[in-house]
Amino acid sequence: MSSAPSTPHPATVRVRGLLALLCLLCLLCCALPCEAGRPVRVYEVDIDGQTPAALQEAMRQALVRATGRRESAEDPALASLVSDAPRYVKTYTTGPRGEPQVAFDGAAVEHAISAAGRSTWEHERPFTLVVLDPPRTRTSEDAARAELERVASERGLPISLIPLPLTDAGGTALAADALLQSAQRFGADQILVGRGADAGPESSLQWTLYTHARSTSWSGPLAAGIDHTVDVLVPQPATSLADADAPARLRIDGVNSLTDYASVERVLQSTPGVRHANIAAAEGASVVFDVTVRGGAAGLAQALSGSSRLVRTAGTGESLVYRYQPQG
Repeated sequence: MSSAPSTPHPATVRVRGLLALLCLLCLLCCALPCEAGRPVRVYEVDIDGQTPAALQEAMRQALVRATGRRESAEDPALASLVSDAPRYVKTYTTGPRGEPQVAFDGAAVEHAISAAGRSTWEHERPFTLVVLDPPRTRTSEDAARAELERVASERGLPISLIPLPLTDAGGTALAADALLQSAQRFGADQILVGRGADAGPESSLQWTLYTHARSTSWSGPLAAGIDHTVDVLVPQPATSLADADAPARLRIDGVNSLTDYASVERVLQSTPGVRHANIAAAEGASVVFDVTVRGGAAGLAQALSGSSRLVRTAGTGESLVYRYQPQG
């Protein structure tokens, strides 16, 4: 006569659950706070001479990099920084290719930008892999790389153009998750794909930016691939104008496995404006984060508004509630 299977004592179940939860918390606490990206030398700018006019042009370029916005070069609110550019010079130096550069006093420039009611973009910025499909010939690829790197340097976005496969061995297009995993093997935070025939730098391509938070598509020439990527990443003035970092409480439901935890972590790491995200509590399939983010809860809600992974379900004031949705 077979014996009935034994039932674990309730205390044993509670201990096992507690140990599993502690393991999850340890894993996640090691991975957070969120500090993704690569540092950009925002205030070191190539210069043609040391005349006031040359320094003013260099300051315009530095302002575009610092804010992430093209219009900053001619923004009336920042005009005094341009006219007084010589006053902000910290030193003159030489770039990695031997080019002459000016280094502005970043702290002083950022203070003046803030005083003018404008915001700056974090110096740690997502390293972006750029892939052109179909692959170019060597000559065309070199020309495309030069154009992409020129615009990326102007906007302050770290990139690398590589011929990454976009399909599996059977010819099936890779999903966003698979593309991001491939990008991570190269140390990248996101991937930008430009699809279309090679007909010169001004020919229109179909662009898709894949991040851990969302995928965004648009069309335009090579320069537009970089320009729109930066426009997507930079916090919008309506939510970030003169906003300081502020706390927000974020609860995420639907986190059912370690894989889900890791995916949520990557989403938060890739969310513009998020400085830190520390676990405050975890129960069942829900995790609560204390987040430090530019603009507080309103800024976080704005940054996550287009996310396909985190969908808002509730929350008011400084507390937000989202549901995690794995990609099927």
